[in-house]
Amino acid sequence: MTEGSSTLTETIFSARNVKPQALAAGVDVYLFVSGACGATGFTTCLAKFKPGAHLPYHLHGFSEAVTIIEGHARVFIEGRAYRLGPLDCMHIPAGIAHMVRNEDPVTELVAHSSFASSTPTREMVDRDFPVDHRGYKNPTAADPETIVRFDHTATYELSKGAFFIDLFSRRFGSVGICGGYGRFRPGRSLPCHIHDFDESITIVKGTAICLVEGRQYPVSDCDTAFIPKGTPHRFLNQSGGEMAMIWVYAGSEPDRHIVDAKYCSGELAWPGAQVVLEHKSKV
Repeated sequence: MTEGSSTLTETIFSARNVKPQALAAGVDVYLFVSGACGATGFTTCLAKFKPGAHLPYHLHGFSEAVTIIEGHARVFIEGRAYRLGPLDCMHIPAGIAHMVRNEDPVTELVAHSSFASSTPTREMVDRDFPVDHRGYKNPTAADPETIVRFDHTATYELSKGAFFIDLFSRRFGSVGICGGYGRFRPGRSLPCHIHDFDESITIVKGTAICLVEGRQYPVSDCDTAFIPKGTPHRFLNQSGGEMAMIWVYAGSEPDRHIVDAKYCSGELAWPGAQVVLEHKSKV
């Protein structure tokens, strides 16, 4: 027996309609999933940095994961300066001061951020750190931060034609959140499934159909879906090209439970907390 769906329903955020909030000169954040839509324990958003813009040193009281969507970033962790390229991901533990800079004179930087809080706050840090230029090197075992380099990370096929990379989780130091990147060949999707925690899905390439208990939503161009825990859902690539997403869970390690596909299509009514899963194995 597994926890059933909550009283919350799914929410779709159009990246084109979300009003940005200014964090610093030339830095805007587009808030998606958070406590405002009923999410528990996490927040997701996009941050856009104009050429030359930076977010000064600050810290959080919870885990943060930053995944680069477009452009290149220079991230400073208490003076340790790293360069991140597209789909590279850095986890920053609670209480660690960090700064993000777009040093490109022409290209905008777009980053996806995940926080292990549904009401995230930040504390500015007025302190100078001696700079240790790391470039594209990774942190050492003694450093609290971690980096997953997209081009040097193993991909696994979660279902036929659906390829995944884990970018942050308990294994990589994060607490309370996990996430990664999934790409889908045309016509492919994961089976209908549920989670024991809330989920955020941001479409970063192509177009998907978000299917939730018979309700269908086309999503693309960084549109983001909030799926409450225990809600049967799947994302289908019904386009002629590849579709890709950034997925985030309000849990430290990914966990998926397959249910009958008719719960996603709406052919069967979802019984909620009374359902006994047909398959207890993970996807």
